Amino acid sequence: MKIVVAGGTGFLGSPLTGAWAEEGHDVRVLTRSLGSGESRHESGTGVPGITRVGWTPDGRAGPWANTLSGVDAVINLAGASLAEKRWTPQRKAEIRDSRLLATRSLVAGIKATGAPPSVFLSMSGVGFYGASGDEPRTEASPAGSDFLAQLCEDWEAEARKVQRDSVRLVILRTGTVLEPSGGALAQMMTPFRLFAGGPLGSGRQYMSWIHREDWVEMVRWIVQAPDASGVLNATAPHPVTNRQFARALGRALRRPALLPAPSLALKLVVGEFAQYVLTGQRVFPERALALGYHFRYPELDMAFRGMFGG
Repeated sequence: MKIVVAGGTGFLGSPLTGAWAEEGHDVRVLTRSLGSGESRHESGTGVPGITRVGWTPDGRAGPWANTLSGVDAVINLAGASLAEKRWTPQRKAEIRDSRLLATRSLVAGIKATGAPPSVFLSMSGVGFYGASGDEPRTEASPAGSDFLAQLCEDWEAEARKVQRDSVRLVILRTGTVLEPSGGALAQMMTPFRLFAGGPLGSGRQYMSWIHREDWVEMVRWIVQAPDASGVLNATAPHPVTNRQFARALGRALRRPALLPAPSLALKLVVGEFAQYVLTGQRVFPERALALGYHFRYPELDMAFRGMFGG
């Protein structure tokens, strides 16, 4: 297959593109580190392997858009990290623009080509559902009304503008992706290793999580599953409360999980983003299960055993 990935060098994109490259697929990664339309093959990835292609995600198509012609799939993972920096008004604008403009550029590129991809998979997040307490949420549930919910709704609306019958559109609402080498879990592990771990806030808020291996395999499955279209939740079938998560992580690391992080302290450290950590969503992957996706790690203890042994 020929596959183009925007955002292919990060926590999710790297293992995804690596898995395809190892199988001998022709993988093109759109990057801002090269001039628009410039390409560079990575040594060590084999042939065809991974080729970096420079792009400018400014809401328009550019010289890089030729890369989208005749490919099997375009995967849109582009977007600034939500938790990397404190949410100032400027940072919120960066988070929003990085997602909407990149998606708008990819849609413009797909519309401009005479040989569009068979599949366009565009990321979104479970933040779409807003703060929903312990109420279950599926792909059929409505959007919330806070910043992240509005962002996800607008992000998805940009992807839907692709409007080509020959292009199968998939919007992937992703939960908290777990892998100890990076992402949220790497940050969560630090206090546990210092014997200071515990739930965040009340601990009653739900976490909708997915093992990174399952996320990678779900994307790969979607690309080759013709019935997978529209919105799919990329979350494990068994969401847990934050207190359950803390206890499971403590067991996996052989550390206590007794010291809760007060809500006020969390808000002082990370600002507005804290409200999403302290509320959460209870999201289920109803459509992925109905379409036949089989989770390697459906339960949290199973996922942690896979990561940490024991």
